[in-house]
Amino acid sequence: MMMARPVPDLADPAPLIVAIATTGRAPVLRETLRHLATLPDRPDLVVLSVADPADHDGDTAALPFPLTVIEAPRGLCAQRNAVLDALGGSGVLVFLDDDFLPAPGFMAATRAVFAAEPDVVMATGRVLADGILGPGLDHAEGLQLLAAADDTAAAPEEVYNGYGCNMAIRLGAVARTGLRFDTALPRYGWLEDVDFSRRLAAEGRIVKAPAMQGVHLGTKTGRSRGVPLGYSQIANPVYLMRKRTMAPRRALRMMLRNCLANLARAPRPEPWVDRRGRLKGNLLGLRDLLLGRIAPGRIDRL
Repeated sequence: MMMARPVPDLADPAPLIVAIATTGRAPVLRETLRHLATLPDRPDLVVLSVADPADHDGDTAALPFPLTVIEAPRGLCAQRNAVLDALGGSGVLVFLDDDFLPAPGFMAATRAVFAAEPDVVMATGRVLADGILGPGLDHAEGLQLLAAADDTAAAPEEVYNGYGCNMAIRLGAVARTGLRFDTALPRYGWLEDVDFSRRLAAEGRIVKAPAMQGVHLGTKTGRSRGVPLGYSQIANPVYLMRKRTMAPRRALRMMLRNCLANLARAPRPEPWVDRRGRLKGNLLGLRDLLLGRIAPGRIDRL
C-alpha cells in the first residue's frame, strides 16, 4: 500500500471521517466531492482509496475539508481495508460509495447517533432513491431528490446489516477487534457489507438511522459484466453461509430471488442489465456448487 498523502492529524479527538473507495470513475467522484463541499455539515476528513492515480483527477483546491488519497490493490474490500489500516481507533468512519449523495444534515445526524448511543457500532442511513434498482440517476436528478426530501426525527432501529453505499462504523470497535473486510470477496466485493456487519455485530448494535438520508445514484459506468456478478450471486451467499456471517434462510432466499429474476427477464432484459450474462453466471455457480468447487474468487477466471 502506498499513501499519496499522509493522513493529517485532526484537532477533534473523535472525528467524523468519510472514506470513498473508487476505481475508474473519476468524473463521478469529482461531482460527489463537489456535492460534499456544499453541505452545511461537513466531515472532518475525506479519504479516497484508489487503485490507480487516474481514479482521482487531483482537483481538490476548492474543497473546504482536508482530503487524503491512498493507493491500494484493486478491489472494494482491499481498498476499504487500506483506509482502516491508515486510520487510528477513535471517531466515526463513514464509508460512502462514489455515487452516494448525502443529504444536508447527514453528517450531523451521524455524529448524533454515535454520540447518543454508545452501544451502536454501525449505522446505515435511509436511502431516498436507489438507482441501482433501475437505469441509474445522474447527479442533477439526485440533487432534485435531496431537495424534495423531508426531515425526519424517527428513532434509529436495529437492522441485520448496513448498506455498503452509506455505512458508518465506530472506529474504536474496529480497533479492538482488528476487523477487516474479507478480500476473498474480490472486485466489487458483493455482500461485503453483510459479512462485515455480522462480524462487527458481536461488538454492539447495528442500526438504521432515518435522519441519515441520501440518494444512491447507482451509476452504471465502471460496473462489471453480468457473468461475474451472476456467479457472485451464488458463490458469495454460499461462502458467507459457510462462514456463518449470513443466515442460511436469508442466503437461500437471496439466491433463489436473483436466479428467478434473471431467468424471467432474460428473454426481454432491461437495457441497463446484462440479464443473460447474470443467468449464465448463476448456472455456472450452481454447477460449481454441485461439483464442490464453488468459491467467490473464481470470478477472476470468468
